Amino acid sequence: MKIVVTGRNIDVTPGLKEAVEDKIGKLSKYFSDSTTAQVTLSVEKDRQKVEVTIPVKGNIIRSEQVANDMYVSIDLVEEVIERQLKKYKNKIIDKKQAAGDFQDGFFDNEDADEDEIKISRSKKFDLKPMYPEDACVQMELLGHNFYVFINAETEQVNVVYKRKGGTYGLIEPDE
Repeated sequence: MKIVVTGRNIDVTPGLKEAVEDKIGKLSKYFSDSTTAQVTLSVEKDRQKVEVTIPVKGNIIRSEQVANDMYVSIDLVEEVIERQLKKYKNKIIDKKQAAGDFQDGFFDNEDADEDEIKISRSKKFDLKPMYPEDACVQMELLGHNFYVFINAETEQVNVVYKRKGGTYGLIEPDE
């Protein structure tokens, strides 16, 4: 696995680069040599943030962790990605799907199904045409983190969601 380390508002010192390569390098046992992990270190006020993005066939394994210390952020992001990999492994039904991005041993190691995804509740509701701003208001009234609706302008299913920092996001299908 290749690791590309970049810095935003921070000089990537040899010590930081070594720490990233050491921690994220532990994940290379799961990936093929052609896989590239993008690691971005950034500093905003007192926030030390590490973002890791690993594209695998059809999906992206990504984590973003913030702490007061960059080394703590690096430790946290490695733990989260390892947990995501275990969940991702359980999702792959046909081992040939996306197998090119992983080492052969990744599938041989049988983990407990503790991270298996189980849908415990299902809801049905009418999708009402509305504008994204109205959907945000409805989401807030319900106390949810996202809201599915029919966009009154495009007549397509959209999702609004809460983002970090109190802003909102809109997910629309690609034409």
